[in-house]
Amino acid sequence: MALQGKYALITGSSRGIGRGIALKLAERGVNVAVHYHTQAESARETLAQVHAQGVKGISIQADVTRPDDINRMFDRLKREFGRLDIFVSNARPELAAFYQPPMDITLDQWNAALDSQAQAFLLSAQAASPLMPDSGGRIIAISYSPSGRTGSWQPWVAMGAAKAAQDALVRYFAVALGRRGITVNVISPGATDDSVVGRLPAEVFQAIKSWHESGWTPMRRMGTPADVGNAVSLLCMDEASFITG
Repeated sequence: MALQGKYALITGSSRGIGRGIALKLAERGVNVAVHYHTQAESARETLAQVHAQGVKGISIQADVTRPDDINRMFDRLKREFGRLDIFVSNARPELAAFYQPPMDITLDQWNAALDSQAQAFLLSAQAASPLMPDSGGRIIAISYSPSGRTGSWQPWVAMGAAKAAQDALVRYFAVALGRRGITVNVISPGATDDSVVGRLPAEVFQAIKSWHESGWTPMRRMGTPADVGNAVSLLCMDEASFITG
């Protein structure tokens, strides 16, 4: 896979999907920066598991809705690692920060979603790319693309709009960075176990789980953080250098 010795930053990697990505990359010899906002203990647990793979790892606290925190995060990364090969934008706020239907959502809740996804991806991609080599850099956003298409999941309006904006930004950055051999892609894994879906009301989570197991997805199960980590690993391979946008 030629990932041995590379350096990665995964935002929101203290738990859930982000942790799954961090651990899969560490298994393949990637040195990992574990980012967290408030989950310090979970970040320490993830970092311990990264170190157990025999690779370098650090933890970085930052609020990705704040531009100054994003700048500080990448400054720390540059000091500690000196370079970056893989950046995965995965962090999001807790449900309470944005989970309201269109007629009830406040501007603060709207901004929490947009700033954590579109703005954070914009600023992070701008900061990450100068640290990447001119061939082989990888920028990946973790999305939930269906949420912005139908409008059926009403309390997801802010995050659905934010993910749609993030998806569009990925295509723009893919064109902008393609000349340097840096690929920019989106992974939209759908409902995934041990993710934001698991923190929905119990009846909603069970309904989603039942839909998947009844054949709503071909594999008849929800995805796992490890599944998403495997998908990220595939996009980071040298053989995936033509997959972008």
